[in-house]
Amino acid sequence: MIQWECLPLNVGHHNEGICLEVRLSDRSQANPEIYANSLNQWLMLDCSPTDPINILTNPPFAAFCSHAHAAHSSGLVQLHQLLPQIPIYTSEVTAQLLIPKYGEIFTPLAWRSPTEILANLWLELLPAGHIPGAASICLSQITTNRTHTLIYTGDFFLSNSRLVDGLCLEDFRARSPDVLILEGSLGIAQHPHRRSQENRLVSRILEAIADSQSVLLPLPHLGMAQEILMLLRSHNKLTGRNLDIWVDHEIAQVCNHYLTFLPHLPSTVQNFAQHQSLFWDQKIRPRVGYLSRHNPPKFPAIVLLDQETNWQDLPQQLDGAWLTLLPHSLANHDQPYETYLIDTHSDVAGTTQLIHNLKPQHLVFIHGQLTQLLDLANLDDLSSRYHVHCPSPGQILELPIGRSLHRPKRQTKNQYSYAGELYERESAVTLALPAQITADPHWHSFADTGLFEATWQGGNLVIRGISQKEILTGQLPASIPGYFAEPSDPNQDLSAET
Repeated sequence: MIQWECLPLNVGHHNEGICLEVRLSDRSQANPEIYANSLNQWLMLDCSPTDPINILTNPPFAAFCSHAHAAHSSGLVQLHQLLPQIPIYTSEVTAQLLIPKYGEIFTPLAWRSPTEILANLWLELLPAGHIPGAASICLSQITTNRTHTLIYTGDFFLSNSRLVDGLCLEDFRARSPDVLILEGSLGIAQHPHRRSQENRLVSRILEAIADSQSVLLPLPHLGMAQEILMLLRSHNKLTGRNLDIWVDHEIAQVCNHYLTFLPHLPSTVQNFAQHQSLFWDQKIRPRVGYLSRHNPPKFPAIVLLDQETNWQDLPQQLDGAWLTLLPHSLANHDQPYETYLIDTHSDVAGTTQLIHNLKPQHLVFIHGQLTQLLDLANLDDLSSRYHVHCPSPGQILELPIGRSLHRPKRQTKNQYSYAGELYERESAVTLALPAQITADPHWHSFADTGLFEATWQGGNLVIRGISQKEILTGQLPASIPGYFAEPSDPNQDLSAET
């Protein structure tokens, strides 16, 4: 039997990064002379640090790095030290981003140009959105009977962002892979359109400045930081304002790397750069400069700092009042900071759109908390059409090709539908649910404060828990008991909060 096999070394359930090995295996060995040189050999997909024994036990003949984020690339030096002879394939832009850190260890490939990396095994890179250089791969194994195909996305984003064009579905249509491996980091969350998210962030920054506050933005230094900086440079509500934007060393270094591959950025960005500097400018407002001890920000200002620094100390070192805004992805219940939403990953709508365009036989979810991946896997729209898998580290996942597709069993998890009763009284309505709901892994975060908000979405009533952070930062809905305000607009867009 011909089947794809996946050996997950790291699957990102606990933010440990991604490291997978895949191969097309001939279990029947009916034609050993055909498959000897092309099957039963492992290809590594992304490389976060893992136990060297894992790599040496099943050494790959080659590796692929989807993009430059540490969760996908931080184990490459270890891999190169253990197996210096194997090629590490990646896109040209990703290689440029990683070479200053890891050295000349990469084999860059052009977009949409199939390359034979082993006898009858072809690898093709397709842009994935997310950050510059991020790539999906299409692996095609040609045998005597048919072509067997596997697609791996790493991180992907369908929407266009400020510095990256989104994943193009036209690149993927009509491929119909046997196996699709993709991230599920946002689970079944549904988010507003990216432009709406940007407008909300800019409006909050302007509110703070109007209240005589400077704004501190701790950010991942690669990808998100450049997106936010470009947003602040080009948004119509900020253009021409007498403001200073300050950028720390780590973020500035990556900005300068972006300038080296400007021809690979979207045409709108290239047009912008023809008229003014992409990032650094002391003449056109808002001004942008390097942050240093010898060049401290003047009040009021907007400051972008690498999230890995001691950014909590900056407001105490400078004058004036400061508002700290954290990306929602960095939110921590122990930190009383306001958050905002700027997506660089596809939500459930984008994820299912890609899946239904590809129509794989096997669907493998990685790179997210296990409960989030299982939420995706158990969507009826997916579980009724595809064989859906959420693999565990260290266990080979067999993906047989050509079996008739029956309705797969739902993935096992500690989450069920809970039936209850509704009691309507003069002063309140009570929803009574069975006690076993408290055993669900979602319960702790939902019931953290004992407060919740209910919102109508069509004919459905959606209930979400109110977090400690919302209480500490005063971001409570007006309808929470004890907080007196006018009733909220029933047409207000609350999708970012529910």
